Amino acid sequence: MSTAIGNTALAYARVWHLVDARGQVLGRLGTQIAQTLMGKHKPIYDPSSDCGDYVVVINAKHIAVTGRKREQKLYRHHTRFPGGLKEITFDRLQEKDAGKIIEKAVSGMLPKNRLRSVRIERLMIFPEAEHPYVENIIKRYDTKIPLVTQSIE
Repeated sequence: MSTAIGNTALAYARVWHLVDARGQVLGRLGTQIAQTLMGKHKPIYDPSSDCGDYVVVINAKHIAVTGRKREQKLYRHHTRFPGGLKEITFDRLQEKDAGKIIEKAVSGMLPKNRLRSVRIERLMIFPEAEHPYVENIIKRYDTKIPLVTQSIE
């Protein structure tokens, strides 16, 4: 009897991970979330198949950045009108929509291919600790990233 799981439904079963972003550094947390969305933590990982898991991020308002990025980092988008380049700082975007910060960071770390949008759909971001996926969570994300000791707010 073989113990290999192979390409069965059990191997591709999606697990729900809970990530607490309070005090975590944005870039380091983003890389680990991207790897989980791609499925690189699974032994059946294949770059051309979508075998990643769901990730629920809570406390997105309390994410930390190092250095002076809080005042200096800019997020740009274009309105597609002439002269329509808009800029917003990290601080203002965190007040306005904290989830966009993590979403843009993780999206930039995923491969730029057809699976990118499908993987981003499995990322759920909430500004505070309350979320509607409590019943689905199987794993709490045990992060090996040390917390930032400086003040978050």
